Amino acid sequence: MAAVVTLYPTVTPPSYHRIVSPTLKIPTDTQRPIPVGLLACQRDPLLRELETSIISCTISQPAASFPSVKKGKKASAPTPADQPTLEVILHDTVIFPEGGGQPSDTGIMKTADGRTWTVTQARRHGGHAVHYVRVEQAEYGLASLTTGTNVTVALGELDFDRRYDHMSMHTSQHLLSAVLESRLDIHTLSWSLTAAPAPCYVELARSMTTEEIFAIQSEANKLVFEGRKVHVEVQEMDDKPQPAVPVLESGRAVGKGVPTDYTGGIMRTVIIDGVDRNPCCGTHLPTLHNLQLFVIPQTETLSRSATMSARLYFLAGPRLIAYLTSTHSQLTAAAATLSCGAPQVPDRIGQVVDERKRAEKRVDDLEFELAKHVAGDVWQEMKSSEAALFVKHVHRTDDSVNPLGFLSAITTAFANVIPAERPFVLVFSSSPSSQTSTSASVLLVFGSDEKCVKPAGDLLKGKLNVKGGGKGTRWSGKFTGVWREGREDAVVSEVLKAIST
Repeated sequence: MAAVVTLYPTVTPPSYHRIVSPTLKIPTDTQRPIPVGLLACQRDPLLRELETSIISCTISQPAASFPSVKKGKKASAPTPADQPTLEVILHDTVIFPEGGGQPSDTGIMKTADGRTWTVTQARRHGGHAVHYVRVEQAEYGLASLTTGTNVTVALGELDFDRRYDHMSMHTSQHLLSAVLESRLDIHTLSWSLTAAPAPCYVELARSMTTEEIFAIQSEANKLVFEGRKVHVEVQEMDDKPQPAVPVLESGRAVGKGVPTDYTGGIMRTVIIDGVDRNPCCGTHLPTLHNLQLFVIPQTETLSRSATMSARLYFLAGPRLIAYLTSTHSQLTAAAATLSCGAPQVPDRIGQVVDERKRAEKRVDDLEFELAKHVAGDVWQEMKSSEAALFVKHVHRTDDSVNPLGFLSAITTAFANVIPAERPFVLVFSSSPSSQTSTSASVLLVFGSDEKCVKPAGDLLKGKLNVKGGGKGTRWSGKFTGVWREGREDAVVSEVLKAIST
């Protein structure tokens, strides 16, 4: 596999974060937390490390959970307690708390004594960023991370890779949604920043044609190649009620408004120069340059009770590079397996599929001929029998994908030769050549009269614990376990003897 190296921009331009209100200031009092909206991770998304101080530290109390007891289901067992976690509020942070559809960062916190603590996530509580710090012992953690303690909070290498991936996909979503709305008047209802390496998606009010998707992708990448700048404008959130979220004729809301529990007082708007202005608290790249956007050329239609929508999947940045690398590796492996060059893989696969269909047709024809022979042998034995009710069990070893289908073919062939007035009950069974305690054997009961077939099926259920059922003159079931000639075959013989007397 080819090596993939992502070269990150190193410095966020000073013009990226713009305070547009003359009265808004970034708090400098280290005894007060900077609110979400003005955090260092939002002012400078490429900053990896920051010296700051602790405002508060408490033991994290997991939310109380009450196991639901549903009819017919057992109550779930209580989840065992995880490693102790502390909730730490800092004066400022480079670890982004989840928001705007973007997941939380992960990172580390270092104290002056050289101890490193793992930050598993950060969440917004009201207007504050709360860091969840994993500790071995809660008491030791509380003693080390006291109020006023100076700490270094940082994104490790893997943490920053994850952040950069999130920023790439988030900024791409803003770009994609803006182009969709301006060019095709298609609104984004919601979006999902999925876990890497899966494509992310936007949910749209309608599906799109392949031509529309290619046109949108081309338009978006023109803006990428131009290297359009991205910046953030912040101001105080006034006391007036926030504008209602637009609603389509179908009743679906378009996008999201400010969270109702947000108390930070900051209105943050992300601007792609000449393209989009959108309220958002997430972290974004300072430029579209080198972002590159690939839209998967199909939509997935979703049907709800009263509305229809569609998902459009896309990739960008490091996630796109990983996708292309993986796809190329898979294509190369397929070419090697098919003994052809990569460009010939589609044609070669077509040939293999055609050959497979022809082979399956030959197998079906041979099975049909074999089924007629098996049915003929049973018919010859039946003609020589003088029993009032002819009964017989035929067991086969079959490793095919559909052994029941072959047994059905035997019964069909038999029905074509048997006189209508001759009463009979036949049991056909089939087991794989290699069996274990979880192997499945199939049974098919076929008779001249439902009054004989159903009792035979019921007896097989009771004596062999066969799971199955049927209607009319056919009954089929499945036996789980090892089918043995001297044991299961003997039980079937007993069943046939019981219904024939």
